[in-house]
Amino acid sequence: FLTVAVGLVSGVLYLLHARRAKNPLLALELFRKQVFRASVLGGGLFRIGIGAVPFLLPLMFQIGFGLTPFQSGMITFVAAIGAIGMKFVTALIFRVAGFRRVLIFGSLIAAASIAINGLLTPDTPYLLILASLLAGGFIRSMFFTGINALAYAEISNADTSRATPIAAVFQQLSIALGVALAGGILEVSTTIHGGPLTLSDFHIAFFIVAAVSAAASLSFMRLAPDAGNAVSGHGGLTAPKTLGVGPPGI
Repeated sequence: FLTVAVGLVSGVLYLLHARRAKNPLLALELFRKQVFRASVLGGGLFRIGIGAVPFLLPLMFQIGFGLTPFQSGMITFVAAIGAIGMKFVTALIFRVAGFRRVLIFGSLIAAASIAINGLLTPDTPYLLILASLLAGGFIRSMFFTGINALAYAEISNADTSRATPIAAVFQQLSIALGVALAGGILEVSTTIHGGPLTLSDFHIAFFIVAAVSAAASLSFMRLAPDAGNAVSGHGGLTAPKTLGVGPPGI
């Protein structure tokens, strides 16, 4: 609680400083731009849910399924394969459907792929588990590439250097919050039933973080249908060739 209190106080002090400083490190006035705001805040909300998965999934396989760390790693690495594979078709998907439509449905489908983990049991066929993780890696990679590109879609060249630290800070903050959220859910669950972690505790955690990720779709529903078309090429506009590259997992 002390750490949280210090963080909140520090955040408030920075907000006061940023409103007075001429060139603050985090230029918060950029949040007045709807596209940038939706990308950073909606993407941050989605990353909170996604950030919890690498924490929850290996633990569930080891504690709930009784697998060794090596066996758990050999299963979870499949999601990375899906993330890398999606890079080859991401640009085409956004060019055909546009940012708004892809991000709305992508966030909901990706959230569903998280919730599916809450249905897994030791009796679930491992081929089905692998297929589920592979598909989840595909959709999450597409989503992350999209929001990373959308953040700069309507940012001028002069403001690019000011937008970059904001996007980077929110990425790392939201992932850290995801791990904290997952750990907090497990802690509350064990406190309620008064025993060690069980498989049902992990199932509950997956359902909750999936709901958090799904809430990100609300941010993208407010976007204009043509938002980011200059980047995606949707609607016949010429898009830069950089869409579709970037880190697959953040």
